[in-house]
Amino acid sequence: MNWSEQFPADSKPDPKQIGEFIDSPMWTELIQFLEKNYQIRPNIEYSCCSMARGWNVKYKKAGRAVCTLYPDQGKFTCLVSIGNREADEAEAALSVCTPYVRELYENTKTFQGSRWLMIDVTGEPVLQDVKRLIEIRVRAGQKKKEA
Repeated sequence: MNWSEQFPADSKPDPKQIGEFIDSPMWTELIQFLEKNYQIRPNIEYSCCSMARGWNVKYKKAGRAVCTLYPDQGKFTCLVSIGNREADEAEAALSVCTPYVRELYENTKTFQGSRWLMIDVTGEPVLQDVKRLIEIRVRAGQKKKEA
């Protein structure tokens, strides 16, 4: 059974149910990374978006989106938006990213001033890329607050 069938709009999953559905140590590692390093809590929301319909997990810091996580069986997708503030640092970091993330970045068109990277987290190297991009995104948000 797929995610949106198991948890329709009227059946909000809790964090434990989400983790059990995904059943991946990378999910746990990313959640712990976000909560420990940035002291942010998840917000579970329902999306009617046709590209990723269903419940997702959003992380925000100081009102700014950090990432959105889309559950799937055995894996998950992480949306990280790279805007103008993050672009230079993100592009420099791409040299140490996996070929998958580099290609995804290069092939993602700019929309409303940002590249909306939908990254399928299917292995540890991709998870490390996601963490790197999240760090860049959070730092850019902190720089704006300081300015």
